[in-house]
Amino acid sequence: MQAEIIAIGDELLIGQTIDTNSAFIAAQLNLQGIKVWQKKVVADTADAIRSALDEVHADTRYVFMTGGLGPTKDDITKKTLLDYFGGEMVFKDEVFEHIRKLFQGFNREPKEVHRQQAFVPSSCEAILNETGTAPGMRFEKGDRYYFSTPGVPYETEHLVADKIVPWIVNTQMEGKLYHKTLITQGIGESDLAEMLTEWEDELPAELKLAYLPSPGLVRLRLTGQAETKEKSKALVEEGIAIMRSKLGDLIFGEDVSSLEEIVGKSLQARKMTLATAESCTGGYIGHLITSIPGSSEYYLGGVVSYSNALKMDMLGVKAESLEAYGAVSEQVALEMAEGLRKRTGADFALATTGIAGPGGGTAEKPVGLVWIAVAGPQGSRARSYHFGNHRQRNIRRSALMALDRLRKEVQKIEI
Repeated sequence: MQAEIIAIGDELLIGQTIDTNSAFIAAQLNLQGIKVWQKKVVADTADAIRSALDEVHADTRYVFMTGGLGPTKDDITKKTLLDYFGGEMVFKDEVFEHIRKLFQGFNREPKEVHRQQAFVPSSCEAILNETGTAPGMRFEKGDRYYFSTPGVPYETEHLVADKIVPWIVNTQMEGKLYHKTLITQGIGESDLAEMLTEWEDELPAELKLAYLPSPGLVRLRLTGQAETKEKSKALVEEGIAIMRSKLGDLIFGEDVSSLEEIVGKSLQARKMTLATAESCTGGYIGHLITSIPGSSEYYLGGVVSYSNALKMDMLGVKAESLEAYGAVSEQVALEMAEGLRKRTGADFALATTGIAGPGGGTAEKPVGLVWIAVAGPQGSRARSYHFGNHRQRNIRRSALMALDRLRKEVQKIEI
C-alpha cells in the first residue's frame, strides 16, 4: 500500500514552523507497512491545495492532508475540499456538542466562529477530534481515501494514531508486510553494518534490513514480505532474535520507544529515583526525562551548573579539582554526580560537562569533548567521548549517551 502526505501552510514554507506532522504521520504508517511515496508542503491557497491533490500518484491509496482547518479566515482547506469533492456544507450536531462541552470546561460559551467548525462537506465522513474544535475528515474518491486533519500537532497525532490508522487497519489492511525496528545507541551505522554483515549477506529475498541513522541513534528496521502476513511476521521475529544476540545491550528499545522512556520504566520498576547535573547539555537531559508522562515518580530534578561557581556552590565540586583538572574532566564530572546524589538523596545522579562548541576548545580538550558520570548504589563511573564540532548535535548526542550510560547502570540492579 502507498500513501502521500500534503502539509498545508505558509508558515511551513517560510520556516516559521517546523513540519512535525508529516514525520509523525509517516512513522505511524511505517508501523503498518504502508509506504509513503512522497511528502509535499504547499501554500495555504486553494490553487496550491487543488494542484497537490491533482498530482497524487496513480498508485497512491491514502492521502493525508494536515493544516488549514482552524476557525480563522485564512484556514481555507475545508472550503477547498468542498469544491474539490463536491456536496454542500452540513451541520454535525455531535461535533458541535463536543465543542460546547469543551468550552463549558473553561466556563465559556462557544462563539459563532467556533460553531462554524461543526459544518463539514456532505461528501466526507467527519472524524470527531477530542483534543480540539476542528473535526478530521475522510473523503473517498474511486479506490482512494483522503484524510484531512488540523495543523495543531497534538490534534493531528490524536486523530492519526487513535482514529485514522486504526480505521485503515480494521477496514482496509490485507497487506503481507511486517515491520519491526530495533533502536541502538552508542555505535555508528558503519560499525553496526560490520557486525551484521555476514548475517545480512545471507538474508532471504523476503527480508530486507534498513539502517536509519540520526544524531546519537541508529534504527534498524527489518521488513518481511512473504506469501502471508503470518509468515512475514515469523521471518522478521526470527531475524530480530538473531540481531539481538549479535548486538546485545547496544539495543535499548524497539519500534517507537525512546531512551528517556526506557530509563523511566527501568527506574519505576526498581522504585528508584534520579537527579541530573548538567553543564554542556544545559538542561536538555532534564527536558527529555520530563517529556515522559509520570516522570515525577522517579525524577527529583536537576541543576544546570554552567559556571564553576555554581558547580562548587550547588554540587560541592572542589575548587582545587577545578584548578588542577579543569571543568571538563573526569574528576569534576564525578564530583558533580556524587555531590548531587548526596545533596538530593537520589538513587542515581547523572552529570555532564564538556565543550559543546563551536569555540572554546584546545589541543588537549577539543570541541566535542564530553565527560559523563553516573553515581549510583554500585559506585561512580565517568567516561569521556568526542562528538565533533556541531553544537546542537553535540548536545543531543551527549544527552542520549548519558541516558544510555544511566540505562545500563540501572538495569544492572535486579528487580
